Amino acid sequence: MRDRVPVNAIVPAVGPERAQEIVRASGCATAKVKVADAPGSLPADLERVAAVRDALGPAGAVRVDANARWDVDEAVAAIRALDAAAGGLQYVEQPCPTVEELAAVRRRVDVRIAADESIRRAEDPLRVAVAGAADVAVLKCAPLGGVRRALAVAEACGLPCVVSSALETSVGLAAELALAGALPELDLACGFGTGALLTADVVAEPLLPVDGYLPVPRRAPEPVLRAAVAAAPERAAWWADRLARVLASAIPAGA
Repeated sequence: MRDRVPVNAIVPAVGPERAQEIVRASGCATAKVKVADAPGSLPADLERVAAVRDALGPAGAVRVDANARWDVDEAVAAIRALDAAAGGLQYVEQPCPTVEELAAVRRRVDVRIAADESIRRAEDPLRVAVAGAADVAVLKCAPLGGVRRALAVAEACGLPCVVSSALETSVGLAAELALAGALPELDLACGFGTGALLTADVVAEPLLPVDGYLPVPRRAPEPVLRAAVAAAPERAAWWADRLARVLASAIPAGA
């Protein structure tokens, strides 16, 4: 559906000056700001969000991610304060752990709520939309089971979608980009700037945003450097065992 995808800048729990530097260097028109990283962090969160707004200017979009750290009352108070500090938030991602809590927060605030973990961990992703819990669906194709299954989840949710990285290398990120490229509609920037968080990648040319965009690849890049960043033997064995268990549970007996 598209040849390139807009990307949001990623602002971790840093001071306001560093937050501005990250946003200005990114070339992105949207920034996702980490909040609620520790108890009592709201004053620092407000400073960080205000600094990001200053760096983006009034036309930019500011979104925050709380990673399910708040209860309902904490979320409502924090969202109202952060929305004021940002001069308007695009959305708040996963403010609380459960679908029921997201729905309760959504009824009490004017800022859009995005569901991330609630979709990935739900037996029925449609439940997020039915519960009135979210305005935006954050999809990650790796934990959802691949590009085609994530497309089915997007259709089932019936919500505007954002595709985000699960901190993959560029091989996995190519799949996330394929998902974003195939969505019928994509009006919001995606969370694909995570390659810059890696100390090394497994491909010769890592997928890193340029001027706030990433191209949609037609095939996954080859992991030609994987030997240089190989996991320890015991870790590789742990993953091989996990894969074997998953395959055994997914394949019907006698198949």
